[in-house]
Amino acid sequence: MDTAEIRRRFLAHFEAAGHAVVPSASTLADDPNLLFVNAGMVPFKPYFLGQETPPFDRATSVQKCIRTPDIEDVGKTTRHATFFEMCGNFSFGDYFKEGAIQLAWDLITKPVADGGYALDKDRLYPSVLVGDDEAIALWMKVTGLPRERIVQLGPKENYWSMGVPGPGGPCSEILFDRGPDFGPDFDAATLGPDMPVELEDRLLEIWNLVFMQDDLSAVRSKSDFDIAGSLPKKNIDTGMGLDRVALLLQGKKNMYEIDIVHPVIARAEQLTGKTYGADRTNADDIRFSVVADHVRSAMMLIGDGVTPGNDGRGYVLRRLLRRAVRSMRLLGCEDRVLPELMPVSRDAMSPTYPNLVTDWERIAQVAFAEEDAFRKTLQTGEQVALRVVESAQVTKMVTAQDAFTMHDTYGYPIDLTLEMAAEHGLQVDQQGFIDLMAEQRDRAKADARSKKGTHGDTAVYRGIFDTHGPTEWLAYETLETESRPLALLSRGEAVPRLVEGEIGELVLDRTPFYAESGGQVADAGTIIVDGGKLEVIDVQRPIKGLVVHQVRVVEGELDATREVHARVDPEWRIGARQAHSGTHVVHAALREVLGPTALQSGSYNRPGYLRLDFGWTQALSPEQVRDIELVSQQALRADLAVGWDYMTLEQAKEWGAIALFGETYDNTQVRVVEIGGPWSRELCGGTHVDHSSQIGTVVVTGEASVGSGNRRIEALTGVEGFGYLARERDVVAQLTSLLKTQPDDLVGRVQGLAERLRAAEKELEKARLAQLLGASAELAAGASQVGPVKVVAHRADGAGGADVRNLALDVRGRLPRGEPGVVVIIGQADGKVSVVAATNDEARSRGLSAGELVRALGPLLGGKGGGKDDVAQGGGSDASRIDEALALVTTEVARATTQG
Repeated sequence: MDTAEIRRRFLAHFEAAGHAVVPSASTLADDPNLLFVNAGMVPFKPYFLGQETPPFDRATSVQKCIRTPDIEDVGKTTRHATFFEMCGNFSFGDYFKEGAIQLAWDLITKPVADGGYALDKDRLYPSVLVGDDEAIALWMKVTGLPRERIVQLGPKENYWSMGVPGPGGPCSEILFDRGPDFGPDFDAATLGPDMPVELEDRLLEIWNLVFMQDDLSAVRSKSDFDIAGSLPKKNIDTGMGLDRVALLLQGKKNMYEIDIVHPVIARAEQLTGKTYGADRTNADDIRFSVVADHVRSAMMLIGDGVTPGNDGRGYVLRRLLRRAVRSMRLLGCEDRVLPELMPVSRDAMSPTYPNLVTDWERIAQVAFAEEDAFRKTLQTGEQVALRVVESAQVTKMVTAQDAFTMHDTYGYPIDLTLEMAAEHGLQVDQQGFIDLMAEQRDRAKADARSKKGTHGDTAVYRGIFDTHGPTEWLAYETLETESRPLALLSRGEAVPRLVEGEIGELVLDRTPFYAESGGQVADAGTIIVDGGKLEVIDVQRPIKGLVVHQVRVVEGELDATREVHARVDPEWRIGARQAHSGTHVVHAALREVLGPTALQSGSYNRPGYLRLDFGWTQALSPEQVRDIELVSQQALRADLAVGWDYMTLEQAKEWGAIALFGETYDNTQVRVVEIGGPWSRELCGGTHVDHSSQIGTVVVTGEASVGSGNRRIEALTGVEGFGYLARERDVVAQLTSLLKTQPDDLVGRVQGLAERLRAAEKELEKARLAQLLGASAELAAGASQVGPVKVVAHRADGAGGADVRNLALDVRGRLPRGEPGVVVIIGQADGKVSVVAATNDEARSRGLSAGELVRALGPLLGGKGGGKDDVAQGGGSDASRIDEALALVTTEVARATTQG
């Protein structure tokens, strides 16, 4: 049974049982605690939390998911994948344990002819939470299985929570016995509380049924939590792994061999000339699996709008793409591979996800550009790696710091460093490298925790929402409201009042303030109370439906019993509307100039300023930037009507509205903003002008790269745009006056001056170098005699690295022929110390090495260095010890010649 049919049967089964079929949401989670949707329930989370009323009592979906903790395990087991599809059914206060068990058991055991999967009942083992006697009884009642066929496991396996206070509950897993080829024999009645590792492949979990019934007040770990009480309604959340069921129904050993994954492996075999054998202990077979998983995962992420970057989602994508390319390289293919592999994955997945075909040009552009960038990184890294290898020749060990720098600074993977080190008979301090990586991860986690800020723990906001309901949000209708405070908070705690000078948070029953979202900053303004005044600093939605104002008390005080007058600064709002509408205009102009694949990947706008990030692999020419600006100005001159309407997401897509990458949208209703009808239609919740002419002007001020495959345009609008042009005009006027020329001749005049300046600088450089090298003969003639060796140890103040090297080589060339000679020049310039050592053939024959000399001097100068026996260089930061270092040269030469 192919995967598409398994998916179809799942949805049909639950639709026939009265479930609403909900399309898969994006893999990008609308959740501050998640990078990606990692479970089928995530899009339904507001319903489970009680933040929203579900439009249905029961639902079903096949949700795209990404789990990043499993990346390192991909290929090593039969069940881990980065991208997977989770088939789920959900009950919101409707059926509970018995209904969930009955529905799941019916689907997996009923005959194929009746729409089921016909899995062998004798190989199915339900698991329950230890002590859940109710679930045991229900499994026996529904399935007819004996008590000894039901496995009891502890909370680590069979209790579910979100990891934070909120809903939770015991689980039941459905396990399939794959037979003795996949693990030892077992006794189901005696298993528990933890599933033995050696049985995880044999007893394959295919479905998890969560009985969501508890209200958790604290979650310290998967097995350590406090239950505050019962939820008002008991809910069901289940997840059946589509890929796992596919491998069973298709008779495959692992999920990498199913119909929608294995074609990539087959193509990789053709490209590498190697054969995949599905051996989890074979390095090549693991690499084939990594390639198949990562190519598909990366393609799906790009399809949802992720672009490669150095942090967050972009870093995950970059890591997936580079691991795939690297694995193909280790399999023996050093040519470009993504143009060969990704179309194969597209063809396997596009029957379910047609956007992979319609958006292929953009997806391919992003992926292939990242591979090309990585190939250049590998070339650069190999050059750096050769220097690292060279410096490790004495100790025969590549240091952990060097390996980490290769990985972190140059993007050079550790396994390639290991490979190159082995080729040169070296080892790598792998444990030290692992420790440095762990330190980096700890820093990243700490940084991520700090960035969650005051809204990291949403329990207090959920409590306000549960008590008072959603905020009446009137930002589209008015700039002023009479409002009633619902809660005052200070440092996350409820307080009775805020006094003058204090900063806190205020929740109102109704508000005209725009809360930051969709790239638009929050409104500024004031809140007036009898005898007091508050400045609004920020406005956020820490949970859906609740608007929270961060305020500073400017005058008087505020308590929660007094009504207030909330007023948005009208000038601020005008500027914000101009900037947000300007962003839409620039986006439409961008697509008109560059083509439909130039789609926005991020934006930010505040009054008078906008920036727009978009997927593009090369810098824009000045002509393209001018064209984008011209098309934008023409749209403003045309006074295009700006309007908005509400519709379902599917209707919006059919209407041609652009759903911006990185944003998540309600499946039931979205807001579509259009400028000039079909010229610009985007899903957007921001504030906008009524006609494009009200934007005033659009002045592009910059275009630059913000990562591989991503560019950024910055522009000013309204008064700020006019101010920028006025300043530019003033600069031109001052320059024309200063240079006694006309504006049209200004560029030519400045170019002429610049050329004359460059020519003068070259002449000065020649004179300075001639003066520096003029001392070469004198230095060579004054060489001291250390045993049989002529030694020049000279301090060159004001000389940088290149000058020091030139001087050292020139002096070496002037030393007497046939006599051993050593030259060491130490210069200092701009606070940096540079050292270069050079030896002639006769010196090297006596065992003198320039590299050894530089390494000996490095610690004195507060730095390090190295190189070959004939020429070596280094640097440092401690100029106070230069004379001491020069004295050490004589000592080192004497020691070396004596030993020789």
